[in-house]
Amino acid sequence: MKKNFFIFNFIPSWLIILLPFFLITGPFLSDLVVSLVAILFLINSLKNKIKKYFDNYYFKFFCLFWVILIISSSLSNNVIISLKSSFFYFRFGFFSLCFWYLLDNNKNLIKYLFTSLLVCFSSLIIDGYIQYLFGKNLLGFELYNEYRVSSFFGSELILGSYLARFFPVLFALFIYLDEVKKNKLTLFFITIVFILSEGLIFLSGERLALFFMNLSAIFIILMIKNYRLYRLLTYLISLLLIIVMINVFPNAKQRLIDQTINDFTRGTFQNNDSNDNKLYIFSKPHNDMYISAYRIFLDNKFFGVGPRQFRNECENYSVSSYSCETHPHNTYMELLSEAGVFAFLIVAFLFLSIFFISLKHFVYKIFNLHKGTMNDFQVCLISSVLISLWPFSPSGSFFNNWMSIVYYFPVGILLWEVFKYKNPNKNTKKS
Repeated sequence: MKKNFFIFNFIPSWLIILLPFFLITGPFLSDLVVSLVAILFLINSLKNKIKKYFDNYYFKFFCLFWVILIISSSLSNNVIISLKSSFFYFRFGFFSLCFWYLLDNNKNLIKYLFTSLLVCFSSLIIDGYIQYLFGKNLLGFELYNEYRVSSFFGSELILGSYLARFFPVLFALFIYLDEVKKNKLTLFFITIVFILSEGLIFLSGERLALFFMNLSAIFIILMIKNYRLYRLLTYLISLLLIIVMINVFPNAKQRLIDQTINDFTRGTFQNNDSNDNKLYIFSKPHNDMYISAYRIFLDNKFFGVGPRQFRNECENYSVSSYSCETHPHNTYMELLSEAGVFAFLIVAFLFLSIFFISLKHFVYKIFNLHKGTMNDFQVCLISSVLISLWPFSPSGSFFNNWMSIVYYFPVGILLWEVFKYKNPNKNTKKS
């Protein structure tokens, strides 16, 4: 019995607790952790005939999505390469289920996970500002292009993405723990972490990350019941910090503001083929990639060209010299072109469902109808999921291992929060 607990509970729990640290090292170790957690959960479920975590709409939709990916890869021009990505995609779904299972059975997991994320954020903040001020971080990594902060991520410019996507999760865990034990010191510390994270994302030069950080902050301010005024004041202070940085650090301003304005105007784009001053919703390269992806979809409507095959097929559909890259840089255009309309509809349905639930909650809050449809803990988790599925912006590859882990991390916690009260025998906070 103790052996089973060690293998199927203790080891996966600590792997998840340490996962925020593994994500900093890159995709290999973090993907290894996710795969191991998923496999251990699958073995445990089969061995002990655990059925609870498989009898829900989330798992059914995930299985349907996975089957579509398999079919899509099987019809691809590069079957083996595509199947390598799609066949093992099941690990992310089982990872979320295992996360839910562990939260059901380990009452201290939330506390340890919160501490883990807080230490990660604090380390990245300290190291990031050291790197910007002194030109090198604690490991000797220099500034990217002499002005962009990357901290421990080195040449991988994903520091901002890490902070933006995980802060709603960090704040969600804080809210959950704060309901049990009020801690003003921790609240103050979280406030400082948010303000400094906002500034560090600005210095990282990651425009999309800064957008997501502010989007989730506004979403949480509008939706949560507690700390609303406190969060608003914190957010205004963070904006003031960015305004100061705009005037103090001209290189960061050039990347975040000047280049963004230029990218949206074709006539001022650096590598532009013409100067017609046409205005685009997205930058010219992104616009052209989306057109290429849409053309691929028109010829492969049902199952696309296979996961990770945009890079091989786009040359036949390209509209300019910079319309072909490894992926279309938008989740929904990538799904349409690589996996087809059915995969697209599943993810779009998920986004729209969460969006309308959030909208309903907001209306309830405005008109003081009941108490709303979500608690503050759920609001923060859902904000993390929404920014991952946000359709109106460029994004990393949906099938990228690192990004997939970031997508599915809050899903496991959200599943536990939604379904935990349905099993009163489990050792949860409410029971």
